[in-house]
Amino acid sequence: MTTPTPQSRRRRQVLSRERIIEAAVGLLDTAGAGALTVRALSERLSTGSGAIYHHVGNMGELLQAATESVVVAALPAPQESTTDPGTEDTGRERIRAAALGLYDAVAEHPWLAVQLAVQVTRSPWGTVTPRIFESIGGCVRTLGVPRSDWFATTSTLVHYILGATSQNAQSSDTADDVGVPRAGARRAEFLDSVSKAWKSLDAGDHPFLHDIADQMRGHDDREQFLTGIDLILAGITAVSRPS
Repeated sequence: MTTPTPQSRRRRQVLSRERIIEAAVGLLDTAGAGALTVRALSERLSTGSGAIYHHVGNMGELLQAATESVVVAALPAPQESTTDPGTEDTGRERIRAAALGLYDAVAEHPWLAVQLAVQVTRSPWGTVTPRIFESIGGCVRTLGVPRSDWFATTSTLVHYILGATSQNAQSSDTADDVGVPRAGARRAEFLDSVSKAWKSLDAGDHPFLHDIADQMRGHDDREQFLTGIDLILAGITAVSRPS
């Protein structure tokens, strides 16, 4: 039997589906969805296009697989028992963990926001949407929500999570377009300029903006996102429990 050489072992690693997905995620992170091509992957992996197509059917399938790999890493590990949903406190914490996991994943992988929206709206039967709904919906069962409302309640949470993360990602792009990054001193500079602009508006026409201008200057996007999750969870609890 021929002993595998280091070169042949590296080649097998390069040609694995997992290695291709990893390279695709790296390419998406650095250059965006438009850069995910067979040619770019072939160059990154030092292999041929035929080897890539052997493991993934097409670029659409690879993009879905890359999205799924990031989502799996972002969501909490599945509960061991599928029959016992756990306590209400555990369910709330797992929902918060799943929401923050997806929020942070979008912040780390800017291309992910669009792909999540595509998967949920255009491919609900794919591999990504069921994972998200199972992660959130499995915990909704612990909150006292009537079974007839499980879908509507879970959908509300999922739509808020994806909508808020997408808005934050788009805000980052907008800030970059105008030369104002969303982190560090320049981020504070941007918020300060918006706050001053709101305060310069006519107080008679915009009394609310005058009242919240200072709050907007010092807010944290991640904390604001989590506040929205807590408000929805509080509403679910209030509605679900008997008077």
